[in-house]
Amino acid sequence: MGTYRAYEVTGVRDFRLVERELVDPRPGQVRIRVEANGVCHSDAVAVEGQRPDPSVPVVPGHELVGVIDAVGEGVPVWRVGDRVGVGFLGGHCGVCDSCRRGDFVNCSDQPWTGLNNEGGYAEVAYAKASGLVRVPDGLSAVEAAPLLCAGIIGYRALTLAAVRPGGRLGMYGFGSSAHVTIQIARARNLEVYVCTREPAHRQLARSLGAAWVGELREPMPHRTEGTILFAPAGDLVPVALRNLARGGTLALAGIYMTPIPKLDYAADLFYERGIRSVTANTRADGAALLAEAARARVTLSTTEFPLEVANQALELLKAGALSGTGVLLTDEGFRV
Repeated sequence: MGTYRAYEVTGVRDFRLVERELVDPRPGQVRIRVEANGVCHSDAVAVEGQRPDPSVPVVPGHELVGVIDAVGEGVPVWRVGDRVGVGFLGGHCGVCDSCRRGDFVNCSDQPWTGLNNEGGYAEVAYAKASGLVRVPDGLSAVEAAPLLCAGIIGYRALTLAAVRPGGRLGMYGFGSSAHVTIQIARARNLEVYVCTREPAHRQLARSLGAAWVGELREPMPHRTEGTILFAPAGDLVPVALRNLARGGTLALAGIYMTPIPKLDYAADLFYERGIRSVTANTRADGAALLAEAARARVTLSTTEFPLEVANQALELLKAGALSGTGVLLTDEGFRV
């Protein structure tokens, strides 16, 4: 059937481009001709063997966009030619207690794209049908790929923060996820307050429509109905809670976070203030984000690389020398 090129992690810092045999997708899977895949810090961590129990060998990358070119048995919805994306949560088992409740994000047998399931640093990827997201025509592969990680986590955090249209949203930290989320929030007519450390990030927040911008521990001008903590700093949890209105929710968007200090019940939590953590995303989150991003004309700063130089892209990322979000393009991606 032929071969395709893919980067494989075969051990700690053992990351190389190899030829793989092209095979048919298994039942419940589709085969995707990859156009683009975003470059994420988690990819560098996986390559260096710092993630728990990664499968080896594995193809990294969890922000892939492409076109289905083969469909396995038992896949009723998707067709050859469909344009799809795959994020970090690459599907769900459908049979565990969480899945039976419809709580797919807490599936007990999750395929993690690029970690224990094949990812997008390749010309071809194999993915579970339950993890696919349809990519709308209004987004190019380069625009859509980065949304499938930083964008989608921020989007789920925004959903959990539960701010009504026209309400006030707080943000702590203003990196890649926040700069997507604020564009969605402003399209919903939310009034956004941002606390962040870097002067350049404060300027970016202003340019993207923040109503107020301050230092990390500076009091916000008004209490917010919901707040997202993007910074992985547990000591900011009580700070954010004290800027939260009664009945408001603080959504913790980080996968990792430093220890949270002891909270004062009366000052921090009383009047039904709540805290929600964000683990991953569901397929529904991904579909909703991509559709809303297309409507809101969300813009991202990206730097494009051919697949062959994935190692260099990761080195630039680790050194902080990458301008915007890195995106790997296959020959398919360059032709689109």
